[in-house]
Amino acid sequence: MPDVVFPLDSTKKFTDQKYVGHNRWHPDIPANVTVRPGDSFRVHCREWFDGAIHNDDSADDVRDAPLSTVHVLSGPIAVEGAAPGDLLVVDILDVGPIPQEDSGPLAGQGWGYTGIFATQNGGGFLTEQFPDAYKVIWDFSGQTATSRHVPGVSFTGIVHPGLMGTAPSADLLARWNRREQALIDTDPDRVPPLALPPLPQDAILGTLAGAEFDRAAAEAARTAPPRENGGNQDIKNLTKGSRVFYPVFVDGAKLSMGDLHFSQGDGEITFCGAIEMGGFMDLHVDVIKGGMETYGVGENAVFMPGNVDPRYERWLAFSGTSVTLDDEQHYLDSHLSYQRACLHAIDYLTKFGYTPEQAYMILGAAPIEGRLSGVVDIPNSCSTVYLPTAIFDMDITPSASGPARIDPGMGVPRSSF
Repeated sequence: MPDVVFPLDSTKKFTDQKYVGHNRWHPDIPANVTVRPGDSFRVHCREWFDGAIHNDDSADDVRDAPLSTVHVLSGPIAVEGAAPGDLLVVDILDVGPIPQEDSGPLAGQGWGYTGIFATQNGGGFLTEQFPDAYKVIWDFSGQTATSRHVPGVSFTGIVHPGLMGTAPSADLLARWNRREQALIDTDPDRVPPLALPPLPQDAILGTLAGAEFDRAAAEAARTAPPRENGGNQDIKNLTKGSRVFYPVFVDGAKLSMGDLHFSQGDGEITFCGAIEMGGFMDLHVDVIKGGMETYGVGENAVFMPGNVDPRYERWLAFSGTSVTLDDEQHYLDSHLSYQRACLHAIDYLTKFGYTPEQAYMILGAAPIEGRLSGVVDIPNSCSTVYLPTAIFDMDITPSASGPARIDPGMGVPRSSF
């Protein structure tokens, strides 16, 4: 096992650890540790809400989830010699949940969760159809996930970090803030909001303190969206064996990571759509000097996916076009067409006995494939959702005998009002 350079004690909160990470992006957050090009090392990661979500049958914790506190990230980790304009090469050697023998009732120790966020607290991809908070607990057995809340389903997890990236420069941070505020200004009262501006409340900025902390907290970017530095990309195929080439914007690169997922479908469509967990990552780093210009990478990461995905052979695919549920035509709107494909899949699964919420959670957590199948044929884009049939205990393909029906069990816990 590689040396642990960023250890976490499962019995302690994020801010009580030996090294305190961060939950905002800012170039002035000091690095906790330094590694060298060619080094391999282990990093521990907390679940993105730092233990706020519990293994029970109530969704009130998801309803009240403190979005101002996320994501709790391990880092920054400085890489000796890395400078602006370089490419940081990050190999994911291994990634997994918190070992079962560790103490503390944290997600990752044999279990994880998926949540539908209420519209008033972040919403989700299908928030107009699912405005309330729900939660599913998943149990881990080796690489397999099952749930008491979604019976008749089991699948192999594609374990990956939802979030990993380098620190922005001061100029890049200012660009993020300008353009996102301009978007917010187009509809400042929208629920959920169009973007998340800097929020000093609950900011964690490593070892920054005093006036330096106050200044940085007022500027620091929230970690929710993906940006040029990588960040919260939620790419399910960024698994063990992946190699990522991150642009470097500050000296040392200042690599950070967190938001580990046991599994996820393409799009993480419930917002908390993956199976969230705490865990570990084993990484190897190197540097390509001047790599951003040499390879024309610019300001977005490039990666080579690993080869540990489950091998499902049969799929049932659902399509959608860029037409709203009330028959309004949109022009080549792939976001809308993917929504319609997901809703098509949800409607289909309800014919087998699943509640709409159970079907939605399956699409968020299981390793579905989402594709932009047509983006040129005006006025309709076409998106598709590929659902692996082998994850179900029953045959879900259409037949003359009609759909079998499953007992939905206790269903998906819903928050109280």
